[in-house]
Amino acid sequence: LAKYPEIKTLMGPDPHLKWIVSGMVFMQLLACYLVKDLSWKWIFFWAYGFGGCINHSLTLAIHDISHNVAFGNKQTKWNRWFAVFANLPIGIPYSASFKKYHIDHHRYLGGDSLDVDIPTDFEGWFFCTPLRKLLWLFLQPLFYSLRPLYVNPKAITRMEILNALVQFSIDLIIYYLWGLKPVIYLIAGTILCLGFHPISGHFIAEHYMFLKGYETYSYYGPLNWLTFNVGYHMEHHDFPSIPGCRLPMVKKIAAEYYDNLPHHQSWIRVLWDFVFDDSLGPYSRVKRHCKLAKES
Repeated sequence: LAKYPEIKTLMGPDPHLKWIVSGMVFMQLLACYLVKDLSWKWIFFWAYGFGGCINHSLTLAIHDISHNVAFGNKQTKWNRWFAVFANLPIGIPYSASFKKYHIDHHRYLGGDSLDVDIPTDFEGWFFCTPLRKLLWLFLQPLFYSLRPLYVNPKAITRMEILNALVQFSIDLIIYYLWGLKPVIYLIAGTILCLGFHPISGHFIAEHYMFLKGYETYSYYGPLNWLTFNVGYHMEHHDFPSIPGCRLPMVKKIAAEYYDNLPHHQSWIRVLWDFVFDDSLGPYSRVKRHCKLAKES
């Protein structure tokens, strides 16, 4: 910032985010109507190939919204409720819990018992062969959901309760209008595309230590178009208040700080290497002891 103070002008809300997310939500509601009479094999086909991609993208929109980039830092309630709205096609309440824990991921990156993004000792010990690592990738949504309850349990917040009430109410309305298949389409897409899927390569690419001494990596490939530029991960951790749409400008402005850092070219290659490289696995993370900061 001292060298490039113009980066400060990139901070602040993304005026287009609310419209993009709203379009994705309504696209999924339309898809619910369109799939209601399909056979089960086509339900799962479209869940994996289409709906799940949108749902995964919505989880990354919620990631951006958790940093208040939809309406700005002065409109935190608008951001929280818009995240609940973005959550609707995901089928499972997610946004409020994600916000609660994601703050710790930035404040205590790799922190033992603080950053719930770090796999548990059991995960590192058991999922150590190619077949087991492949299974672990399929089960990622389960571990991401349950790990916080084991590693760093926190009291349920009022926003989490409201998130769940709104989400399950919409699920019931969809079920009442169009039957079970659209509900399964939404939830199956979320589970499948947060598991073993090309977009899910970002989970591994972001903080698994492919090269010793480097614990965070960016990815500059085309899938950023579908994921709100989550691949610009070094840039995001440097400037979490800058929305994803402007992170490429950070890299362009401060190119000498990023161009020589190791980065990934393909999330599919990331998944392949993670499964078949014996030096990689759930243990391939930096874990550190962090002093708990006092909440203001």
